[in-house]
Amino acid sequence: MDETESQEIVQEVSAEDVFIAPSIHEKDILAGVSYTHCSPIPEILKHDISIECVLGVDEAGRGPVLGSMVYGLLYLPLTQHHTLLAQTHHFDDSKVLKPQVRSNLMQAICTPGTDLHQTCGWATRVMSARDISAGMLKPAGVYNLNAQAMDATIQLIKDVFTQGVNVKEIYIDTIGKADVYQKKLERVFPTTMVTVAEKADSLYPCVSAASVCAKVTRDAALEVSHQAYSSSDVSAGEFKASGADAWGTGYPSSAKTVNWLKAHMDPLFGWGNECRMSWGTAKDMLEAKGNGIKVEWPDTNNDEQARRMTDFYITASAMEVDDEPEDELATWYGKPVPASTF
Repeated sequence: MDETESQEIVQEVSAEDVFIAPSIHEKDILAGVSYTHCSPIPEILKHDISIECVLGVDEAGRGPVLGSMVYGLLYLPLTQHHTLLAQTHHFDDSKVLKPQVRSNLMQAICTPGTDLHQTCGWATRVMSARDISAGMLKPAGVYNLNAQAMDATIQLIKDVFTQGVNVKEIYIDTIGKADVYQKKLERVFPTTMVTVAEKADSLYPCVSAASVCAKVTRDAALEVSHQAYSSSDVSAGEFKASGADAWGTGYPSSAKTVNWLKAHMDPLFGWGNECRMSWGTAKDMLEAKGNGIKVEWPDTNNDEQARRMTDFYITASAMEVDDEPEDELATWYGKPVPASTF
């Protein structure tokens, strides 16, 4: 486990009174649907859309086996980048901020009348566990996590440009090699200065603020998913007896998470929309440890096994017995299929 992941695990548990941001769409979360939420353009930019802005992007929840991965974006006028975010509100990498501090900052961003609400625009892309796994488990042309993350980032930024915001500088926390990532983004946004760097969420205040948007949204989304289980008809006493009444951090390294997965695994379907089936932790429980039911699908490419629909039809000549003509009225509504067909 790297240092970044260990920091995120420590800070994963939400505060008691977590702010539920507008980016929480309960129906989509419970249905396992990925979605995007964009805030309105802030007041200060509505009056003068030509104001030059800086934009930051960061993610939360890349490593967990449970829950969505969320990309957050935040933009504001260049002139207020450091003064408002760093000096006034002390934004930092969300993993080093206490849960209540993150929650309070996000609430300020979303509350009309505050300086953050009047100055900052933001957006999130919630990438559901179901869709992440579906991409990674495709039988051909695997859509890996880095590619999914890249596409989510590009689309979030494009949405801001579509709103007419005059973005001049973009800062992003890297995935993979920073120089490769940056060159690709520079080709997509050629008129904008793009900077991709490791630990950008600690170096650039707009990325720090974006990480807060992503982290608060992910924590709340995880809580929505968990409530679906805690309010189910399954015996709560059984949950407590197994020690899996809460699923912990959602990371494979969390004992609570592993225990919850074991206690709630269906041998045929695995888990619900909250689980990334493509993660090794989930796959091992279903396959390697023999807990799951093995399903063998027919090979449709095998000519001997493949059957055509017309194989189940029977011709008129096959229905004639001893050269006697068939009764036309008897076959008016169709002809019976002999048992030998099956």
